[in-house]
Amino acid sequence: MKSPLISYTILFLGVFALSTSAIFVKLADAPATITAFYRMLFAAVMLLPFLLVNKKNRKELGSLSKKQWGLGLLSGLFLAAHYLLWFESLNYTSVASSTVIVTLQPLFSLVGGYFLFKERFSKGAIMGCLLAIAGSIVIGWQDFQISGQALFGDILAFIAAGVITAYFFIGQNIRKSLSLIPYSIIGYASSALILSIFVFSHQTSFVNYSAQTWLSFIGLAFIATILGQTIFNWLLKWLSTSIISMSILGETIGTCILAYFILDEVISLQQGIGITFILIGLALFLLKQRNNK
Repeated sequence: MKSPLISYTILFLGVFALSTSAIFVKLADAPATITAFYRMLFAAVMLLPFLLVNKKNRKELGSLSKKQWGLGLLSGLFLAAHYLLWFESLNYTSVASSTVIVTLQPLFSLVGGYFLFKERFSKGAIMGCLLAIAGSIVIGWQDFQISGQALFGDILAFIAAGVITAYFFIGQNIRKSLSLIPYSIIGYASSALILSIFVFSHQTSFVNYSAQTWLSFIGLAFIATILGQTIFNWLLKWLSTSIISMSILGETIGTCILAYFILDEVISLQQGIGITFILIGLALFLLKQRNNK
């Protein structure tokens, strides 16, 4: 994609779509693992028609090499592991603490991008990254807990941040030779399979949920995943993992705004300051990194 303006516009639309995740999860009256399972399953099913009606996609899927299959399945494993680690962390620490720590993924993407893809970052870009991360911490600071149990949950969330970054690095590599639909379906379907095994092993019910909960599952699959996660998978062909990981910090902003209108939650002064930090940090990172190319 030649126009950076178009790619960044699509990127931020994807971030806003992803911002609906927390809203739908809060509206869904179901265990977190079930919510993650149906999110991945429904997303894979929604993409399936685009595979079946497109001859090129079918041919490409049928001619995948062992390496491509391996990387595709590995991406699904990392995606499932991310959800399991993140949701498990919520049993030990606060939602805000866990979410803020998960958004530290740009730290992993900067280090990984430097060593794996030889990316170079200007001082301004690094400062922008740190400022945006600081904004996320400001938003969740009052909810940080200090205890051994909370620390264990925070460590799980930190590992989850590294795992989702690995997922994006795999996508950055494989998307150079594999189209969006086959790659996304392989990742989502394999992730759903892994999550289903986890759900089954814990004897959690797959059914008996309210209509609102099922609609929330569909919203997570279509809006947060197809219009959010899948957009990121598509953009990985042109944008680096570091840029996408940084932009995902904007999810916090979108969630605060949506929660204000949908859940009647108030945006506090502290959240407003954090949002300002994130916006300035993102703008600084994207401008400096673009100029550094």
